[in-house]
Amino acid sequence: MLEEGIAAPPFTLPDQRGEPVTLTDLRGRWVVVWWFPKAFTSGCTLEVQGFRDRFAEFEAEGIVVLGASFDTPADNGAFADAYGYTGRILSDVDRAAGEAYRTARPPDDDYPEYAKRRTFVIDPEGVVRKVYAVKDIPQHPAQILDDIRALRAGSRSTA
Repeated sequence: MLEEGIAAPPFTLPDQRGEPVTLTDLRGRWVVVWWFPKAFTSGCTLEVQGFRDRFAEFEAEGIVVLGASFDTPADNGAFADAYGYTGRILSDVDRAAGEAYRTARPPDDDYPEYAKRRTFVIDPEGVVRKVYAVKDIPQHPAQILDDIRALRAGSRSTA
């Protein structure tokens, strides 16, 4: 798993509409990248619904939220549409970004074709500030919001 405090690995990946998203273009903003194993699986469905339900809160605070998986843009588009998710979901079909973020599973894993369920909070300078091996899927988006608020408060108090 990536460590907190390092520069976030750069990437350019297509979203569910085929439009490229480049991490370095988001510099100056807080970014959440939530990797999920596979569109339409039960845990991933709960996760996309959780981010959908809190999406307006993230937007109101200027936080960019990006889902990511090894699924195709078409699969991620169908997934987003099925659950009313209006955010962007990135497709890493060649798994290069997943390797950089250490979300790719080893070949001997039971599900080597799926990404690991991991979330990364990246600060406005491009540094990974929080890394989550997600356990409590329904509470995860709220936890991220709370953690970013705390990180922001801490950076203001030391400025």
